[in-house]
Amino acid sequence: MASDSKKSKKRELYQWTAALIIAVAIASLVRGFLFTNYLVEGKSMMPNLQDGNRLIVNKIDYKMSKPHRFDVIIFHATKTEDYVKRVIGLPGDKIAYKNDTLYVNEKPVPEPYLKEKKDELAAGQLTEDFTLKGYTGVTTVPKGKLWVMGDNRQDSVDSRRFGFIDMNQVVGKAVLRYWPLSEFGSIKQ
Repeated sequence: MASDSKKSKKRELYQWTAALIIAVAIASLVRGFLFTNYLVEGKSMMPNLQDGNRLIVNKIDYKMSKPHRFDVIIFHATKTEDYVKRVIGLPGDKIAYKNDTLYVNEKPVPEPYLKEKKDELAAGQLTEDFTLKGYTGVTTVPKGKLWVMGDNRQDSVDSRRFGFIDMNQVVGKAVLRYWPLSEFGSIKQ
């Protein structure tokens, strides 16, 4: 009987070990191919995202579809740094700002996610007047590229500084804030 008890304990230990290995493998696959996390660093997306927020990023969405205007994305800005910004211009778009209003293909487009930041302004504009041509020398967003900007327009290193980003730089779409717990929820698009 002692032998049967020993075999039963070994079988149970084997099953637990196998289950743990399988769980780690599944978690690695999910993290590697479907989702990842991201730590917001800096003030460029305030007030919608703050320094220290932790996000879940959907890495698979853009394998099956293209980004949409106002998606919040994570992308490889350099070999060692990823940035979080909002998609403003899609391929073929003519982008301009005039009197703190976004114009896409010469039509005004509301940006409700900027309301809180605009309300904080004592005077002036949140986003300075500009055209793509003034920053890049071209009038429309090229094929395979995106124009991205931070929500904190007066304190954001974005396409106004580094130009267009390539679609192949995009890691994924920020879909959920999980930290701090008091702000748990989906990302304002």
